[in-house]
Amino acid sequence: MDILTSQERERLRSLPASELDRYAEGIRRTLVDTVAENGGHLASNLGVVELTMALHRVFDTPRDKIIWDVGHQSYVHKLLTGRRERFSTLRTYGGLSGFPKESESLHDAFNTGHSTTSISVAVGMARARDLLGEDYHVVAVIGDGALTGGMAWEALNDAGHRKDRVIVVLNDNTMSIRPNVGAMSAYLARLRTQPRYGRFKRRLLQCFGESGPLFNFANRIKKFLKYLLIPGVFFEEMDWTYLGPVDGHNVVEMEKVFRQARGMHEPVLIHVCTQKGKGYRPAMERPQRFHGPGPFHKDTGEEKAGFVRTCDIIAGDTILDCAKENPRICAITAAMSDGCGLHPFAQCFPRRFFDVGIAEEHAVTMAAGLAAGGMLPYVCIYATFLQRAYDQLIHDVCLTRKQVVLAVSHTGLTGEDGETHQGIFTFSYLTAIPHMTVLAPATRGELSAMLRLAPRVGGPVAVCYGKKLPDGELPPEDALLSGRWEKCLDAPAADTVILAVGAMVENALSAARETEGRVAVVNCRWVKPLDQETLAWAAGHAYVITLEDNEVTGGFGASVAQGLAVLGFRGRLLNLGYQDAYVPHGAISRLWQDAGLDEPGVLASMKKLWEESDEEAPGHAFG
Repeated sequence: MDILTSQERERLRSLPASELDRYAEGIRRTLVDTVAENGGHLASNLGVVELTMALHRVFDTPRDKIIWDVGHQSYVHKLLTGRRERFSTLRTYGGLSGFPKESESLHDAFNTGHSTTSISVAVGMARARDLLGEDYHVVAVIGDGALTGGMAWEALNDAGHRKDRVIVVLNDNTMSIRPNVGAMSAYLARLRTQPRYGRFKRRLLQCFGESGPLFNFANRIKKFLKYLLIPGVFFEEMDWTYLGPVDGHNVVEMEKVFRQARGMHEPVLIHVCTQKGKGYRPAMERPQRFHGPGPFHKDTGEEKAGFVRTCDIIAGDTILDCAKENPRICAITAAMSDGCGLHPFAQCFPRRFFDVGIAEEHAVTMAAGLAAGGMLPYVCIYATFLQRAYDQLIHDVCLTRKQVVLAVSHTGLTGEDGETHQGIFTFSYLTAIPHMTVLAPATRGELSAMLRLAPRVGGPVAVCYGKKLPDGELPPEDALLSGRWEKCLDAPAADTVILAVGAMVENALSAARETEGRVAVVNCRWVKPLDQETLAWAAGHAYVITLEDNEVTGGFGASVAQGLAVLGFRGRLLNLGYQDAYVPHGAISRLWQDAGLDEPGVLASMKKLWEESDEEAPGHAFG
């Protein structure tokens, strides 16, 4: 890989300016070809082709460190750092990750997957470099959408105060997944349309250098003129040297600015303007659609058959229907209106729809405020991103039992996005919070019913659902509100009970049907509180197995184990889930197979449990 990296880098660095556009074209063809087959993040990567080329022509990884915020726009970086020959394996099982991964390459300086983290990482690396007496450059590449997240501003504030030698490249493409919202978006728009200050400042540095009496005099003039040229140069007021805006599709222009920043010994922010989806017409016309598409036909851009986010659509439609009946209902999301199925809601009820940008903490606490003021908020966030608002869930929502409904999409495995996006800790972190009710639908019908009935449960309610669920009938309202589990396969002669949750119910049923009546299956749609009556019934069997699309540590199975211990259960208990480990990227079916959570895996675990019990006296065992 090092040889390949060296060859690719030297080829890139030796290219004359006249060849750069053609080189960029070739990269874009590779991106479109690969993502059309594998799915992935396309529009953002098409937008940073020239930006990534300029970075690698100026900086020398892995010695210099480049940290990609979120990291879904690092595909070009992978192509330029020795992974071109394996690029066709992107996001496939055992292939390249769709995000930076330290274990994959020395050129990936830090694992990323969630937004707004890059500047904090860069500041930490820069301080480590200085404390250890080393000398290299640290660059954070962050999108304008990420600046809606508070963590980015905490890092900017800290680094500006300490005058750390760090470079931040602000990739401004005017949107994250959907067009950006908020005051910072408007401020960047003003900077883009008023580039005079940036040009003036670059010329000033070229004329007077970066030190000495002439520079000090010119710097005083600059500080005076910036207030005349641009209203509120916010980054400089935070003690960051601002350079830009720069054309993010002009490699030569970016190189000049990057080299200038490389010679500075202070925090520098370079404002680069790019176009999301550049070079591929379908992505340019519909950048939000091509933020993270599934496999598609590259000639038309249309998705291939079978790739439908049914659960998100059902959730969004259900919340919209509820809002039509109840004027107190409002919907909140954190830059995920399309991903969570809320776009129709936003169009129908714009005053009751709040997209706060990439700011999950704010979203959750604002929901608590809305509830305190008499509204009924639905907060729609992916499970992996809701983790970022854990403190807010504990103190602002649950402590005072605010009536907030959490629509927690992408619970369990999400597949090809890998470790940072798998929602396998959802039950563990939600069930630990007092006053929180946690529901998990096993079918699309249950999903719709739970979202519709959640306000009647009272207090904070989390409805947790995976990317895809099977069809199913709407359960009776009384049955759903009673807190009772459903015996969806009741075998009178059974000695084994599977207590399954959410998407795992279907797998449990498939496995149980292969045992000729030895196994009963329960749909445990109330993850918290547990259905004590049905749990007591299960305790009357010789074997109890819990099955969840979640880590076993602190999950549903752990709660069942505690409940059974109180009941004096003397049989054998087996908890099936993910065993205290992060789950890599790959197709969900393959990952379930590896974890033993698909039909053959569940069946094999049951048979092993039965065989072991034949060899020893009944006891209490945990799988």
